[in-house]
Amino acid sequence: MNLFVFGLGFSARHFAERERARFNAVRATVTEPERARSLAAETGFTLRAFGPEADDTRIAEDLADTDVLLISAPPGRDGDTVLARYRDTIAKSRIGWIGYLSTIGVYGDQGGAWIDETTPATPKSARSRDRLAVENAWLALGAETGKAVQVFRLSGIYGPGRNPIVKLRDGRTQRIVKPGQVFNRIHVADIAATLAASIERPRGGAVYNVTDDEPAPPQTVTEHAARLTGLPLPPEIDFETADLSPMARSFYGENKRVRNRLIREELGVQLAFPTYREGLAALVSDARR
Repeated sequence: MNLFVFGLGFSARHFAERERARFNAVRATVTEPERARSLAAETGFTLRAFGPEADDTRIAEDLADTDVLLISAPPGRDGDTVLARYRDTIAKSRIGWIGYLSTIGVYGDQGGAWIDETTPATPKSARSRDRLAVENAWLALGAETGKAVQVFRLSGIYGPGRNPIVKLRDGRTQRIVKPGQVFNRIHVADIAATLAASIERPRGGAVYNVTDDEPAPPQTVTEHAARLTGLPLPPEIDFETADLSPMARSFYGENKRVRNRLIREELGVQLAFPTYREGLAALVSDARR
């Protein structure tokens, strides 16, 4: 099989590197030509430039030679840029499995309640409304063509180089307290494992929550990271007075507990890092870099 990835970011790159032996060829995009050249040398993948200011002419040919397609690029100002430029090419291709990486933000605020994939999506922010619209566009393509399109709604992503330990070490974290607030998280390795399991068991039209077992208050996770590493713990800051960007503040405006039963029961996924405790324990070395 050949893999093509639109948007070789943190999660998609981890998946491609972990599963590279499964594929004859791995091709992917980043937004800048210079970044494409440097990342190709770094990863050994074939990189193309694709974005608002770039569209490598070889992408159409790559898609014609693709079996597995992963979309990790965010929506553009006018919807999904991949569908806008390559919908017909993808529809006519031999691609059999398509995965779209979305966010649990599409559920909006659930007042701290437990939810699963049967919970109606009621996105609160414009960003999440855009995500839901793109999810539906990809699912519509699958229904029209018979291709197995799956949507993966990811919770807060962390992993090597991107986690609370790194933020503590670099002095880039705040211990913000908002009573009753909880978030789910997911280690990047468990995202990769879920995608691999779906490729083995495709189901067109499927929507999966990709999340850990234990939603927790953000300050609890930061405190645990400090205990594991001995790094200094920043003082508590009340949410109401915290200096937050509009995006960060909107993130705290949504409160939910997300179940992951479907990936376990349907795809057979066993999380390597079922809670933040296992995940952070495996990342302690990040504090020493």
